Amino acid sequence: MKKILFLLCTLIIIPLLSACGKGGNTEHVQRNIGSSQIYTEEEILEIMGIVENFFEKEFEGCTLTELTYDEERSNLSCDEWADRYQAKQAIIFYSTFQVDASGGDGSLNPNSTYTNWNWILTKDNSNKWTLKTWGY
Repeated sequence: MKKILFLLCTLIIIPLLSACGKGGNTEHVQRNIGSSQIYTEEEILEIMGIVENFFEKEFEGCTLTELTYDEERSNLSCDEWADRYQAKQAIIFYSTFQVDASGGDGSLNPNSTYTNWNWILTKDNSNKWTLKTWGY
């Protein structure tokens, strides 16, 4: 009986433990921050951290290689995004990431590189940044 119980526990625990290690890789991401008249470098890095944390949790089989804040480019549609989410402010980052042979969660093209992938975050009245949407 103990052997059967041990076998059942092993069959349940091993898949759970292996699932814990999955997710996106941000270990060597290159952060590009141009000059900003709106945010400090520390603020931009903090907001980038929100994107990176989400990527690590949700982009299984992908490697984030570049994350960029370009204020001039971002400002072109920030007001629209802030209005859409009834927020005080919005910020947009652009990224490049690679997808392994698994195709991530199945919605991405296997063995491919995505460039100019947008990450839109908004700030509410409590001054908290929230990732709202991402993609092309």
